[in-house]
Amino acid sequence: MHVAIVTAGGAGMFCGSCLHDNTWARALREAGTEVSLIPLYTPIRVDDADHTSSRVFYGGINVYLDQHLPGWRWLPRVLTRWLDSPRLLNWVAQWGISNNAAELGAMTEALLLGPHGPQAAQGAQLVRFLARDLKPDVVCFSNVMLCAEVARLKAEFRGPVLCTLQGDDIYLDWLPAGHREACLGLIRELTPHLDGFLTTSRYYADFMSRYLDLPRERIEVVYPGLSLSGFPSERPRRSDETVTIGYLARICPEKGLHLLVEAFGLLHGRPDLPPLRLRAAGYCGERDRPYLREIQKRIEQQGWSEQFDYAGELSHREKLEFLGGLDIFSVPTTYREPKGLYLLEAWACGLPAVQPAHGSFPELIERTGGGLLVEPSNAAALADGLERLIRDSQQRARLGAAGRETVRGHFHARRMAEETLAVLQRYTRQTA
Repeated sequence: MHVAIVTAGGAGMFCGSCLHDNTWARALREAGTEVSLIPLYTPIRVDDADHTSSRVFYGGINVYLDQHLPGWRWLPRVLTRWLDSPRLLNWVAQWGISNNAAELGAMTEALLLGPHGPQAAQGAQLVRFLARDLKPDVVCFSNVMLCAEVARLKAEFRGPVLCTLQGDDIYLDWLPAGHREACLGLIRELTPHLDGFLTTSRYYADFMSRYLDLPRERIEVVYPGLSLSGFPSERPRRSDETVTIGYLARICPEKGLHLLVEAFGLLHGRPDLPPLRLRAAGYCGERDRPYLREIQKRIEQQGWSEQFDYAGELSHREKLEFLGGLDIFSVPTTYREPKGLYLLEAWACGLPAVQPAHGSFPELIERTGGGLLVEPSNAAALADGLERLIRDSQQRARLGAAGRETVRGHFHARRMAEETLAVLQRYTRQTA
């Protein structure tokens, strides 16, 4: 079987969907499947080996010029294709390709118009490549915003065309209200052309069924899995009496670092706790740098700067070292997380977690027994959950060991590939 996965680059940021799709492609290849991982807009950015093809479709520069420069879309592709160079797109992404949904309402709506929008020539090029040149057995779009050309693709391609759902609502809800409603309307016109959907949790399958008016039986759940290469087989012993709480995710308000900082501040007034430390790491884009500076300023004003550090972006090796130096993990998102890859990584390192009781977190913690759930967006409740684990090292060890055992037994890339192939084989038999 040959599977084509069409994914979206994150304009230079580490993106959970990119990380998921890259691991997914690698796992399918290791299971003996031919895979083409095709990036749109920009190259993807991952902290492991990149498994995408070298060609980028819907290059972000050309998409922008199609939208804003009259007549650009009519130029022959031979004159504009050089702007889709991965090296050029990576360079420009450092300076000017936005991934901020609040700024991209008009462009998102235009892209979803597909054959009737300003990027129609870009879409035709992708359809020709998939249907005439690549000729895979299955096409899978990485999110529903990438499916604008599904009707034109289905007219030329005989195999099944699927779509993964892995955070689509988060982007759509950030759009300005008028564009959000228009985009949702266009998406609901596209979804009947798709043969089926994959998603990363039961929670998200149920939610997106309502959100996009999809029959629930059309959505298959394949839980995410990690490539466990490099992850420790057991939790290293720590002799330091300091209890270190850690956060490893993108630095942005929706991931909730401010709540963790507020909860950590509340812990300072509670008696008889051991020495504490808070460590954070993760990508911080231009949009969110003022948010990080405000957090750092608040910590300084409260007088515990020496107990906090921000380690910045981390390579895969640095990530494992960072997680190995923690005692408790928490990413208290304000949005409902559909995947939680960072939580699986923490569990793979034997860390217990304290997470908000929403999104996929209750489901994941129920399956692993790897943490505690607290009331969402409530810093005092988060502090209470953290305090329970700070005071009970044996419970920390039990929860961390349970999480690690379940990730190694179930939430690994090989299982993700096997379940994916079982789903795809059903669809290929139906369309044969």
